[in-house]
Amino acid sequence: MVRPNDEFLLAWSSLSGNDSTLGWQVISLAPSGPVEVQAGRHSPTNVEAILFCFPTAKLARTEKLPDGQGFLIERAEPTHYGELRLALTRQEAGSIELFAAMVCDIVGALDGIAATGVDEAKLLRVLIERVVAWKQFMSRGANPLGLEAELGLAGELAIMNVLLESGIPTVEVLQGWVGPDDAPQDFLLGGGAIEVKATMSSSGFPVKISSLEQLDDSVASPLFLAAARFSREEDGHTLPGLVWETELRLGREPGVTSLFREKLMVAGYFEGHSSHYTRKFKLKEIQVFSVFEGFPRLTSGTVPAGITRTLYEINLDHAKDFLLDLNAALKKLGVIG
Repeated sequence: MVRPNDEFLLAWSSLSGNDSTLGWQVISLAPSGPVEVQAGRHSPTNVEAILFCFPTAKLARTEKLPDGQGFLIERAEPTHYGELRLALTRQEAGSIELFAAMVCDIVGALDGIAATGVDEAKLLRVLIERVVAWKQFMSRGANPLGLEAELGLAGELAIMNVLLESGIPTVEVLQGWVGPDDAPQDFLLGGGAIEVKATMSSSGFPVKISSLEQLDDSVASPLFLAAARFSREEDGHTLPGLVWETELRLGREPGVTSLFREKLMVAGYFEGHSSHYTRKFKLKEIQVFSVFEGFPRLTSGTVPAGITRTLYEINLDHAKDFLLDLNAALKKLGVIG
């Protein structure tokens, strides 16, 4: 759930911020549960901000609040005794359009979680975690995903949907999705891991391996490689369509949806870029490979001393001896009976 940006843009436009007295000019907006939400400008900088007022929630003095390219979040002077007041402020060099989109998303996330009746402490964590997700998104350049990254994310979503269909609890799948965090493998599940690769090649199955750790079963064991083959067809789904389909399968519970969207942002996906993703993906097959001794790969234990980083390509057509049924792989991971 995302709040419309008109609510914030109109409020900011009605505030001059040029008052000779230093401090905040604010307009109260619809609250997020117990959290008061205010649009504001601060004199003398006159930049746009959103303030969140938590009546009783506490934030440790030692906790460092995240900042990023284009925004800053910091403590503001409370208006009531015992209140925690946080200001999310656009930096002067930051894009107003992107900042407005950020505000709509963050306040909308709070609205969704607040509707479930959680306490202020949980709402405070949601706010901080959402801001962190935006920081990571902006650190990637805040641009649409490139073609290779788009295909990679489509593959991870396809595998996520298969895992959900297998009966693994939703939260376990979502928390195990660590690919957006640049972890060596894309899913940490049970006692091991699953690395995901995707291709749109109709012949062979070429995949790029970006590190010595990615296919190293001494890093995570048991280790599996899930390979998703797509074709580009009119009855396929665009990347936003795959996101929507996955959200439906997740159940649209506010907490789960919020976590999913945070992970999407960390992966570099932002709904505001939806019009850029026009390719349609149709899933043709998924193959699962068990990665152990003899699998075509490079690891730190198999390359000469001194080699610390690699980028190489393998053709999975030459790894047929390592094919495994998905259910058998999930049983080895210990996530299904």
